[in-house]
Amino acid sequence: MRSSERGFAMPEIGRRQALGVAGVAACGLALAGCGADAAEPERAQGIKGQVIAKTADVPVGGGTVVDRWRIVVTQPTEGVYKAFSAVCPHRGCAVGLPKENVMTCPCHGSEFAADTGKALTGPATGQLTAYQVKVEGDGIVVV
Repeated sequence: MRSSERGFAMPEIGRRQALGVAGVAACGLALAGCGADAAEPERAQGIKGQVIAKTADVPVGGGTVVDRWRIVVTQPTEGVYKAFSAVCPHRGCAVGLPKENVMTCPCHGSEFAADTGKALTGPATGQLTAYQVKVEGDGIVVV
């Protein structure tokens, strides 16, 4: 230890120690950023009873994203419609349009099943929040 001008003792820290501490801190932040899923997204408010999409806009094996409510509507099989939050549970990015019954998050590559919203590949481990829907005429309505 060496003394400062005011009489306080200051420990000597070498360059290697300082770099080591900085490296450990950086690794900790990186691991925290890629860790567990984010909190479950809030459900869209005020959509119960609302037509969120038209059946003609939702192809079989595909779907459409409703930006207004951040919801993705899918048609995994002919005449079966599903709706999920378009917010990836990993870090909150918006999932893309379903292709071949799979929705992919462009941020980290998580994939979700278009019929259940379940995570197929990570880093996301949670599933997309589901909305119950029904068909009324040519519209898809949240129940």
